[in-house]
Amino acid sequence: MKASFFAALLALCSASLLAQAPVSAPVAQAHTSDLGFSYSLPVDWEVVDTAASLPVVQQQVAKTASSEEEKKGISCVQIGLTARHGSPASVVVVVALPFACFGQTMSDSDLPGFAMGASEGLTNTFDITDPVYGAYSLGSHSVWIERATGLLKDHHEVKYTVETVCSVLKKGAVCWMTMAADQDALQTFENGAVKLDSDAPVALVPANAFAKKP
Repeated sequence: MKASFFAALLALCSASLLAQAPVSAPVAQAHTSDLGFSYSLPVDWEVVDTAASLPVVQQQVAKTASSEEEKKGISCVQIGLTARHGSPASVVVVVALPFACFGQTMSDSDLPGFAMGASEGLTNTFDITDPVYGAYSLGSHSVWIERATGLLKDHHEVKYTVETVCSVLKKGAVCWMTMAADQDALQTFENGAVKLDSDAPVALVPANAFAKKP
């Protein structure tokens, strides 16, 4: 299963966060979703409320949908968290697809295709180079990751590290994405504590995430 609509939503939300002045509030110690996951960022990251803008973004993305499945996915997507930090801004976006709304489930065998689809649409907003890929486990969950260099189209002044992390949970699929303007922001994103279903909390990205398997 492809999820290019995920990528478009991630890219549009991230570009919007980079362009606007933040409407901020402290990040909770752990942002919790009813789909069975939580994720933490430090309190100096600024949370942006996307409730009002999400329907507009979904409408934009729906115009490019190539199937009824994609249209359904776009209408079901939830923005779990959007946050930014620093100047130039680094951003984090968490996007989830509830299976109950979408009408079908996914398994680990669907993860590579889903995750690749979730990252490929980023080229509509960013010039992406030097991608590297990895796969690892967090407790009982398989995780897919891509890291690349990203430059906003027509705005190449700042080089970002763009990282997308996806997994399949019992109630939905979820992707975490960052555009990190510096190494500190990237480390904050990767070291954020994540809890998936009933597994114990761990860092989102382990140090060996890109290690080559024997």
